Amino acid sequence: MNVAATTEDTGHEEHTGATASPRAPRRRGRGRTALAVSVFGELLITAGLVLGLFVVYSLWWTNVLADRKADRQGDKVRDTWARPDTGPGALDTGEGIGFLHVPAMNNGEVLVEKGTSSKILNDGVAGYYTDPVKAALPMTGKNGNFSLAAHRDGHGAKFHNIDKLDVGDPIVFETRDNWYVYKVYGVLPETSKYNVEVLGAVPEESGKKKAGKYITLTTCTPVYTSRYRYVVWGELERVEKVDADRTPPAELR
Repeated sequence: MNVAATTEDTGHEEHTGATASPRAPRRRGRGRTALAVSVFGELLITAGLVLGLFVVYSLWWTNVLADRKADRQGDKVRDTWARPDTGPGALDTGEGIGFLHVPAMNNGEVLVEKGTSSKILNDGVAGYYTDPVKAALPMTGKNGNFSLAAHRDGHGAKFHNIDKLDVGDPIVFETRDNWYVYKVYGVLPETSKYNVEVLGAVPEESGKKKAGKYITLTTCTPVYTSRYRYVVWGELERVEKVDADRTPPAELR
C-alpha cells in the first residue's frame, strides 16, 4: 500500500527516473562525413556534366563548324574554277587546290589545302605536306608522293573511316582540269607519328622501289587518340580530262 502510494505521490521522482538514462550523443563526425560525401558526389556529377559537354563539343560541334567553313571554302574554289580568267592548270586558288573523293570512307568531297598544321586541318579539310617532306602535286605531272593528312575525329573528321579502305579501292583527286584516279595498293594500320619515311617520294615502306606517281593518306590512330599514325598508299592509275559537265569518273558514279 505504501509502496503504491509512494508511486502515485511521487510522479516527479518517477518522471526523473524515466529520463535517468542519458540519450546517446549525436555523432557529429558522422554528420560531417555525410556532408563531405554529398558535396563530393555533387562535384563528381558536375565534373561529369562538364566532361560530357566537352566531348560533345569536341566530337560533334567542332564537326559542324568545320563542315560549314569547308563548304564555304569549297564553294569559293568552284566559283574560281568557273571564271575564265584563272588560266589552264591553275595550281592555287587561294582557298584550296582541289577535292579528294574516297568512296570507301563515305565522307563526300574533301577540300585539299596547303599545309598540315592544326590551324588548317581544323577547318574540315585535308592538307598536303610541306614539311618535313614536301608533297608532289599531281598537277605538275612529275613523279613523287602526293601526301595528305586530315583529322580522324573532330573538326570535320574527314579521315574518320580510313580503316575502311582496302587494297584496290579508288582514291580520286579532282582539280579544275583533271580527275586523277588512284588505286590503293598498301595499308599500314599503325606506325610512329615520327615516321616520315611513309611520306617519301618513293614510299619504300609500302613495298615500292621505283619512282612513280603515288598518293599517301595519313591520320591519327587509334580512334580518339593521336598516339600513332594510320597510313594508306595509292598509285596513279589514270588521268581523265574534266568535261563541260564535270562528269565524274566511273569510280564515283
